Amino acid sequence: QVQLEESGGGLVRAGGSLRLSCAASLSTFSSYVMGWFRQPPGKEREFVAAIKWNGDSPYYTDSVKGRFTISRDNAKKTVYLQMNSLQPEDTAVYYCNAIAYSGGYVGYFPSWGQGTHVTVSS
Repeated sequence: QVQLEESGGGLVRAGGSLRLSCAASLSTFSSYVMGWFRQPPGKEREFVAAIKWNGDSPYYTDSVKGRFTISRDNAKKTVYLQMNSLQPEDTAVYYCNAIAYSGGYVGYFPSWGQGTHVTVSS
């Protein structure tokens, strides 16, 4: 069973930055498109960003374009999310997963990690 462990969240003021990390126990990590999702309070989980196995053509949801940067280190089996210019609407629990497409970007593995909490104060 794959294990996904997110870290790096915290409390930050609007305009601040955080860097999230996700370590994956996947022997074939480099073969997966990896991504980040988030679940704001009281809302459903939503797609945030995705990155191909070689780091090319990262893709972002419109609300984070120009502020967030996804990257990965296949040797460390880790995917990162650098978040700059954070806004209160970015407050959410952030999760990583491999990416699948089913009418939109969804998590490939049915089991999710615990996530990491990001709170942005105004």
